[in-house]
Amino acid sequence: MGKKTQGALLLLLCLSGLVHCSAAMVFWTAVVEVNYFISPNKTVEKDCECGLFGGNSPLAEAAGVVVLPTGDPKGCGPDPAYNASAFPWIALIKRGNCTFSEKINGAKRQGASAVVVYNVDGSGNSSTQMTHFEALEIVSIMTGNIIGAEIAGLVRNGTEVRMIIHTGSPHGPWMDNYWIYFMSIAFFIVTAASVAYFLFISANRLYNMRAHRRAEKKLKSAAKKAIGCLKVRTLKGDDQETTSDSHMCAVCIESYKAGEVVTVLTCDHIFHKACIEPWLLEKRTCPMCKCDILKALGVEEEEKETMSRAPLQEATVITVAGGEAMYEVPLTDPLNSDHERQQHHYDNRAFEEEGARGQ
Repeated sequence: MGKKTQGALLLLLCLSGLVHCSAAMVFWTAVVEVNYFISPNKTVEKDCECGLFGGNSPLAEAAGVVVLPTGDPKGCGPDPAYNASAFPWIALIKRGNCTFSEKINGAKRQGASAVVVYNVDGSGNSSTQMTHFEALEIVSIMTGNIIGAEIAGLVRNGTEVRMIIHTGSPHGPWMDNYWIYFMSIAFFIVTAASVAYFLFISANRLYNMRAHRRAEKKLKSAAKKAIGCLKVRTLKGDDQETTSDSHMCAVCIESYKAGEVVTVLTCDHIFHKACIEPWLLEKRTCPMCKCDILKALGVEEEEKETMSRAPLQEATVITVAGGEAMYEVPLTDPLNSDHERQQHHYDNRAFEEEGARGQ
């Protein structure tokens, strides 16, 4: 895995970690809907998004008649009393004196279907998110003091108030416009990084492919030069290759016939000229012994050192015993004018021994 891929994965993990942390900081509002009769023919209905679900409350709807704790409006103690005459019912409790878990569990034990805690006096309609780790599986919300006190006053005066709690919308420091901007920027960064990485990989592949093609083109050009330096013969009827069935071209697997043109490689293996030349352009090695003709003729080193050097010089024909030219290889360095001091080098040992005897 490349460093860029690891960086992209690390960025995604960081973003997922931020999302996970932000989810813990999100709080949900509650829509509180109340209705009650002020006369036989007149009903008052009110609703507002004025509640906050407790941090450990299920996000679900609840409905019922509002019931106050008898005696202490804060509903503290092990078993607070509620005079519930109808079911389901919702406990309306004032904040203070004990934990939220104690208030909620006390109402839950008495059969409440939901709990609404309203804030302390003087806090207006402000509210906070309750934390009640020990009171679970019951809808619990908190609302402002003004709203809660108004409903509690109606209930104390004998008015039957029915309440419905709906799930509102998520809010919090990570759910405002800044969070949207942050997520948009993060998405843009991840997308841009992915596109840039894809373009980098594509460009790198294209560059490598072109470099490979250029190298292949140079090697083919070098192979053409090397092929031009190889000896070419026309077989005769009394040649060993035409009189023996054991001699055949290793490329086309055909026996040699008089009049056919063959190419002799630096390793002394011969092949049909029409067969071996396409092979050498692609493979550049002898089909039988894998001898590298570029290396044998010194062309490979010349191409590797610099491609700008002068092309291969006209070969010097060396004639050995038998009256035929065995190889056509350059014996002198064209850049050195002192030909006599140059040391002759042959890559083929058989040719070297024949040359020594010819001298």
